[in-house]
Order: sequence, then structure tokens, then C-alpha cells
Amino acid sequence: MNKTLKTVLLVLAVMAVALGSFAGGFVTGHTLTFGNVFRLEDVTSSAPSTTAPEQQTATPEEMQALFAPFWEAWNLVHENYVNQPVDDLALMRGAIRGMMESLGDEHSSYMDPEDYKQANASLEGEYEGIGAYVDTTTEYLTITSPIPGSPAEKAGLLPGDQIVAIDGEDMTGIDAELVRLKVLGPAGTTVHLTVLRENKEELLEFEIVRARITIASASGEMLDGGIAYVQVATFGTRTMPELKAALTELMAQNPKGIILDLRNNGGGYLQTAVEVTSQFVDEGVVLYEQYGNGDRTTYEVLPGGMATDPAVPMLVLINEGSASASEIVAGALQDLGRAKLVGTDSYGKGSVQNWIPLSGDNGAVRVTIAKWLTPSEKTIHDIGLTPDYPVEMTPEDREADRDPQLDEAVRILLEMIGQ
Repeated sequence: MNKTLKTVLLVLAVMAVALGSFAGGFVTGHTLTFGNVFRLEDVTSSAPSTTAPEQQTATPEEMQALFAPFWEAWNLVHENYVNQPVDDLALMRGAIRGMMESLGDEHSSYMDPEDYKQANASLEGEYEGIGAYVDTTTEYLTITSPIPGSPAEKAGLLPGDQIVAIDGEDMTGIDAELVRLKVLGPAGTTVHLTVLRENKEELLEFEIVRARITIASASGEMLDGGIAYVQVATFGTRTMPELKAALTELMAQNPKGIILDLRNNGGGYLQTAVEVTSQFVDEGVVLYEQYGNGDRTTYEVLPGGMATDPAVPMLVLINEGSASASEIVAGALQDLGRAKLVGTDSYGKGSVQNWIPLSGDNGAVRVTIAKWLTPSEKTIHDIGLTPDYPVEMTPEDREADRDPQLDEAVRILLEMIGQ
């Protein structure tokens, strides 16, 4: 076996053991780049004789016994598996995937090169896929809204559609986030989706040609009654320039109230969440980051926000698809008294992950490193944020293109400003 491959395997294994001791949870998107993480010195071995000498020199001495069964299994596969030659690269990536799954943390995982590329692309505001907002909190990946003009909309996908199979592969029991990554793919390629639609007795089949999708990260418009409506769709590299552009236009019109829409926003970069919060409040703590060893990092509001005047009332729209960075912003604005929340309970991802690229263009591992707390030191992990004004959105509302949550937010704000 290639010695470089074996060394990479051991580096990854040791790195995951070291990093895997932190608390479990979700990603807000710190990104670290590891080149040569550390060097494994050649050591002598006391491992069983089934481990080849070449492998022993690649395994740290203190881990000889621990890793002996791994190398035994590796050798057995190469010596006995019926279909030879075995794909060493696939075995290596499978070992990493299994290692991450064994942590028992649904948000720590391995991303192969294509998954990692697509995950990063979506935070850049562009990605290749079918073009639909989705809910990953359900048993099956669920369409919440096709993007106008997208392949998903043209194919006839509707809000509430559940993806139960992809290219004939049953998605039952597979984490919806992993299903989402399977739907993504290079522009021009075709994906076959089997869909469960409410009130339809039989499953529906869709052949959809993927395309390059460009979405606005932040946008805004003035509603009737002098209310500024701002939507933040993700927390990526384009969010702040687009948000500032929207706020510049809206605040020049002297709005009487503000609605910030964070529904179906699955998160993004933690620093962007701090910057977004800082546009609406002028001082205070945004969040605390609590590490497994007891250390804590405090993130405070940044100066220079454009919509911080408390005389202009504010509401934030959330739902079950609002997660991670969305919950940081909504939780901070709620705790700091800047805004009330309208909608349904948020997802409840109260932890932070690092996306750590692996050497040799082998994707990345997503590792939970900390939990985060709201300014009042509440954890929302597996709980979510509770809206001050609960308002449901039914499948019938979506099909009829009704938005009772936004309607209620407008009504509440008009009442606040005396209209």
C-alpha cells in the first residue's frame, strides 16, 4: 500500500481523536486550513504480527495496539475481497466517514471533495443544483420553496414535497442534510427525484437538469405602512455588502418599523452573524462560545450599525428552518430587547463547527468544537428559540401563496406604531 496514503490515514485518525472531544452540535462556519498538521515520526512497534512492518512504522508507538485491528482489516480486505483491485482511496475516505459517524454527533461529519465544494459554494451565493429552499429538520428532505425561475420550479416541485429517493436510491433513514448534498451536483447533469406529495396517493417522479443557481444573500423592500422588510437568506461572503446596500436604500426612506426575515435560513459564518446583529443594535453581547475545557469567548456588538434606533420597532421572522447563525442573530436581538420574534420555534442548533480541509484534495471534516449561548446565557441546542408571537404556516398556505407569518408581523408593527 502507498506509504503516503497510510500516513494520511493516521494523521486524520489522530486529528479526529484530538478534535472529537469537544461538545456536539451544529456549524456556524469557522474555516481553518491545515497544511502539514504535524509530523508522525517513525517508531518501533509492539503490535501483533498481523500488522505489516511497513504499517508499523507509520503508526505512532502509543497507538500500535489500538490500530492493530484497523490494519488487520485493511490487509484482510486486500487479500480476500473478491473484486480486486480494491479502491484504496474509497477505503480511506470510508474510514474517515465511519470515524466521524462514530462520534455520535449528527453535525460532525466527513465531506468528500464534491460535498465540500458545494457546501462552500452555497455560502458564496452561487452553487450548482436544482434551485430550491429546503427544510433539513424533517424525516425526509422537504422543499419549502422553489427559487423563481429555477429548474426545481420549472419541473413542478411544490412547497411541502418530500424527497424520498434520489436516482432510485431510498433516502429513508438518511440525514436530510446528507440528502441535500446528494441533490446538489454539476450544472448540466440530471438528477431523478422521487417525491411524496401530500394528498397524492402515488409517489411522483421528476427528472431535473441541474443548473448554476445564483441567489441573493440579503435583500429588502418597503411594505405598505412605512415598514422596511429585510430578508437574509444565508450568512456568507456576500451577506454584509448586500445587507448594507439594502439598509442604505431602506433607511433613507425613514421606515416606521423593521421586519427581519430569517425563515429557512440554515446559517453560515459566525462572524457574519455578529456583523448582521450589529446592524440592528448598538451595544451588548451577541453570543458566548463555550468550549469543552471550560474556556469561553465573548462576541460583542460591532459599532456602526445602520438600523439601531430603538424608536423604530423591529420584529424577526423565524421558523423551524431557521438554524445556527440565524438563531444567533434572532436570539441576540430578542435577549437584548431590540426585537420580538414571530413565527414558529427555530431548529435548535446551538453549537459551532470547524470545517477543516484535508490534505490532498480529500474533502474536509466538519467537527463540533463548542456550544454557543445567547446574551442571557441560554442554550438553545435541541430546543430552539420560542417566538413571542407564535404563528403557523400550513401546507395549504404555501400552496395558495399565503404568508400568515409576514401578515401577522406587519399587523403587529402597525399596531405598535399606532396605525
